[in-house]
Amino acid sequence: MSRKMKSLEQSLKNMQGLSVQKSVSYSDLCMFSHVHLPAGFKMPKFEKYDGHKDPVANLKRYCNQLRSAGGKEELLMAYFGESLSGITSEWYTDQEITHWHVWDDMARDFVHQFQYNVDNAPDRNSLSNLKKKMAESFCEYAVKWHEQGVRVNPPMDKIEMVTVFLQAQKVDYFQNMMSVMGKPFAEAIKIGEMVENGLKTGRILSHAAFKATSQAAQNGLEGLMNNNGNEEGAMMDSSSRGPAGQ
Repeated sequence: MSRKMKSLEQSLKNMQGLSVQKSVSYSDLCMFSHVHLPAGFKMPKFEKYDGHKDPVANLKRYCNQLRSAGGKEELLMAYFGESLSGITSEWYTDQEITHWHVWDDMARDFVHQFQYNVDNAPDRNSLSNLKKKMAESFCEYAVKWHEQGVRVNPPMDKIEMVTVFLQAQKVDYFQNMMSVMGKPFAEAIKIGEMVENGLKTGRILSHAAFKATSQAAQNGLEGLMNNNGNEEGAMMDSSSRGPAGQ
């Protein structure tokens, strides 16, 4: 058998194996193959929902952006996947759409699936205890903190967010970042990075280093005073005995 024939035979086997696993026909791949966009309809650019915030908020954004669809539920259901990314997009494409007779069916399943984001939403107290990890940079930590901060309900204004952010800082950063009070969060990140660099280069003495230095100085002073006291005591004892041989 020629090399070309072998290659063709292998290709046919691969296609047969693929057909056994999943169909790649348009009718099977397209979830709403019977739904078509109206003539002249321009698809808006959606803000993608990745499963990390309130699912109801995403539904509101999506419906507002598709107002021009005229409230046609099949159209809303068919293009809802355009507003999703990551795990939410995978969830959507894995659903059995025969269970969705109307928009409410799909929306209810969607909210139920990602409701844990609301149930586990952070509050001000948990944010004040969200500390920077050793392995992450200050910028990485601050961005992660801010992502959680915007999920707090009721929402924090810009000033309160920076205030709570400062409360979450370890002493080295807290002492050197007080100047950001009342300023935008971006300024807090900038100052925090400067403190981080100062601690790394030694331009800013860390609290632990300062404490260790102070303790060493205190121990040295006490040792010096003890030595002086011992020397004075020895001199006084020697003088009280008088000259040798008396």
